[in-house]
Amino acid sequence: MGITTVTYDIHDLAEYINWIYFFHAWGFQPRFATIADIHGCDACRAGWLASFPEPDRAKAAEAMQLHKEANRMLNAIDGKYKVYAVYRLMEANADGDNLILAGHRFPLLRQQTRIHPTDPFLCLSDFVRPLSSGIADTVGAFATTIDERMEEPYQNDDYKHLLIKTLGERLAEAAAEKLHEFIRKKAWGYAPDEQLTMKQLLNEDYQGIRPAVGYPSLPDISVSYLLDELIDMKRIGIHLTENGMMQPHASVCGLMFSHPASRYFAVGKIDEEQLKDYAERRGFSVKEMRKYLSANLQD
Repeated sequence: MGITTVTYDIHDLAEYINWIYFFHAWGFQPRFATIADIHGCDACRAGWLASFPEPDRAKAAEAMQLHKEANRMLNAIDGKYKVYAVYRLMEANADGDNLILAGHRFPLLRQQTRIHPTDPFLCLSDFVRPLSSGIADTVGAFATTIDERMEEPYQNDDYKHLLIKTLGERLAEAAAEKLHEFIRKKAWGYAPDEQLTMKQLLNEDYQGIRPAVGYPSLPDISVSYLLDELIDMKRIGIHLTENGMMQPHASVCGLMFSHPASRYFAVGKIDEEQLKDYAERRGFSVKEMRKYLSANLQD
C-alpha cells in the first residue's frame, strides 16, 4: 500500500484529546483532568468543584479556569490551522530483532531485564510473523504534526504561548489516536466491528499498539530517519534535526502492530553486547549509538 496523507480540522480532534496529559504538563494531578468530563453548565461545574476537599478547591478552580481557556483557544484556532497525518501499511516480517518493512531493515532492541522470573524478554518484532514462515504480515508506520504557524500569534504572550504549545502536543497525539482508530476499522480493517467509547479509546482498550519513537519500547530517536525513508514525513511538513528530533516539536511518529497479544513494554537497560550488536545493525559506530541510548545503558 502507498503513502497516504490525511488532514484534520481542530474540531475533528477535540474529543480525542487526552486531557490527563495536558494537565500533567501544567503540573496537575490526573484527578483535576476530570473537569474535561463535566458538562459546561454552571451547576455542573460548581458540583465538580464542590466534590473536592476544601484544601484542594483552589487548585481545582485553577484547573477549571485552565480548561476553559484551553477550549477558548481551540475555538480560536479552529478553521485557521490544520493538523496533518501520514501513514503507510506495509508488508512486514520479523527477522530476529529486526523488522523487514517493505524490503527495508528496521532494527529493534530487546528487553534484558524483567520484573517476574517467567516474563518473556520482549522485542516489538515478536508481534510480527517471522520471515522463516514464508508468509507476509503487515505493519503500519505513521506520523502526525500540527501546522507550524499555529504558535506564531502567541509568541509575545508567555502564558498563551505555553498554552498553545501544550495544546499543539495534545492535538498531534489526538490526530494519532483518530488515525489509529480509522486504520484499525477501515484502512487495515483488522477490527472492523470495534465499538469503543471515547474513554475506552483513550484507555487503549483496543486490539493492537502504536509505539511512538522515543517511547519505552522504541527508545532510539534516530529510527525517525528510518521512518522518514518509509513514509516521507516532509509530505506533512515534518523535518528531522541532526539528532533525529522532529520539527515542529508537536509531532509524533511510530509504528502500528495488530497482533492480539501485542502490548506496550519498556526496553529498559541494555548491556554492552546488545549495544554493539544494535549499532552494527543500525550501521552506526558504538560511540554514536551510545549517544542515542544513554538512558538505556547499564551503569
